[in-house]
Amino acid sequence: MRDGVTSQNWIDGPFNRWGFVHVRELTRTARIGGSSVALPPLPRRLDTLGGFEFEHRGRRWRFDEMLEATFTDGVMVAVDGVVTFEQYGGVMRPTDTHLLMSVSKSLTSTLAGVLVGQGVIDLDATVPDYVTRLHGTAWSGCTLQHLLDMRAGTNFDEENYDDPNSHGRLIEQISGYTTAVRTDLPANTYDWIESLDNDSVHGGPFKYRSILPDVLAWVMSEATGRTFADLFSEHIWSHVAIRDADIIVDSAGFPVVEGGICTTLEDLCRFGLMCLHDGAVDGQQIVPSEWIRRPATRDQELIDAFVLPPQARRAGPNACYRDFWWVYDSVAGVYCGLGINGQMLMIHRPSNTVIAKFSTWPDRMDYGLADLTDAAMLALCSSV
Repeated sequence: MRDGVTSQNWIDGPFNRWGFVHVRELTRTARIGGSSVALPPLPRRLDTLGGFEFEHRGRRWRFDEMLEATFTDGVMVAVDGVVTFEQYGGVMRPTDTHLLMSVSKSLTSTLAGVLVGQGVIDLDATVPDYVTRLHGTAWSGCTLQHLLDMRAGTNFDEENYDDPNSHGRLIEQISGYTTAVRTDLPANTYDWIESLDNDSVHGGPFKYRSILPDVLAWVMSEATGRTFADLFSEHIWSHVAIRDADIIVDSAGFPVVEGGICTTLEDLCRFGLMCLHDGAVDGQQIVPSEWIRRPATRDQELIDAFVLPPQARRAGPNACYRDFWWVYDSVAGVYCGLGINGQMLMIHRPSNTVIAKFSTWPDRMDYGLADLTDAAMLALCSSV
């Protein structure tokens, strides 16, 4: 039920439980068209995983205990292209769309891959090469690859989501998640991007900055003369998805690709299967295979540049951040799209598995719940 949910509090727990599946009722959105023809649902051979057990921090957990503890709204596991587990919680139904938060970034990366393959954009080109409004700004010298790998030098702080004045929280007001309450903020995302400065050189160490995918979206629109929603629908979503998706847009119509896409659970899983299958759907190449395989290709420079806070435990010897994906193991081919409040899309190539998970953690970032989720999903994939 909507009890108490408003356009101001819907990102906060417990209101996010209803809010994340009713985004178009709470803020501005644009539609991303799915397939124009009826697509068959994914084949299912459902197993009971509730009793699956795994070790985590000295305790034996059941899978169903993990789902409850991590405020799961929906989870789908597909092995060899067949759904083996599907469960919903909270108020979510199979036909509902759910906010992806920063898993949206990983979806955005695939559109960049299509445009790179077509020669429309060049990863070695700089942002002002495409967006003339940004000539002479802090974006000079920032390449598109710097954006994709979170290695721009942009002054953008989102390390503490409890700080209402951090960039990671101000983005909620500027980008249109919530109604702006401060009167001193840029009017829209275009203005905000133009006004940002740098605190380091472009091409330095990894630092997570959610504004960077939005800059890439601006580049892609300028390079094509089309909206992100139309581009993503034509090149990706219409080939993959049964249902339309939504994307939050700000007051100027800027698409919030950093965290504003909303999809059904099955359609997110279908997108993940497209990635697992090297960019192909039913024999048709949707995204260039060489692009899709980049997160599963070891790059020492990106590994060396990768820095995580001590609370995060997912870093390993082959871990990095690449093309808006969190790469757990670039040799084995294990990587994830991750979003605050517990959103996940895991691509696990060794077991030929895709896992999509929607959640509504009470806090935006909870390293304990993230750690628990990682342990469960990796153990599950290892058991396949």
